[in-house]
Amino acid sequence: MIQILLILAALALAMYFLANRKKANAKAGVKLGFVLLGVAALWAIFRPDDVTVLANWLGVDRGTDLMLYVLIIAFFFTTMSTWFRFREQELRYARLARAVALSNAVPPQTVRDTTPSTPETP
Repeated sequence: MIQILLILAALALAMYFLANRKKANAKAGVKLGFVLLGVAALWAIFRPDDVTVLANWLGVDRGTDLMLYVLIIAFFFTTMSTWFRFREQELRYARLARAVALSNAVPPQTVRDTTPSTPETP
């Protein structure tokens, strides 16, 4: 039963990704990584014993532990990627704000003096 639910979830995620491909401005490497992740997910669902064999070959006791380690690394990568993207976006906004401020700046010659003038005493 769990295999059917996991396969349906993987297929739904793939369909969502493919349906929104025009909105997703992802690089080719990210798209390729998503496809590889989908294939690996289906492989792990259909043949869970193979994941344990791979885990043992890599020095991990159980396949679930290996999957947890991979997910931790993927989460870390996603978090860092998002942080770098937001930081770059904030820098773009700051540059844009500076450019708008400079383009709307009033030159000093056109600024009217608003201080009251006092007559000069001889």
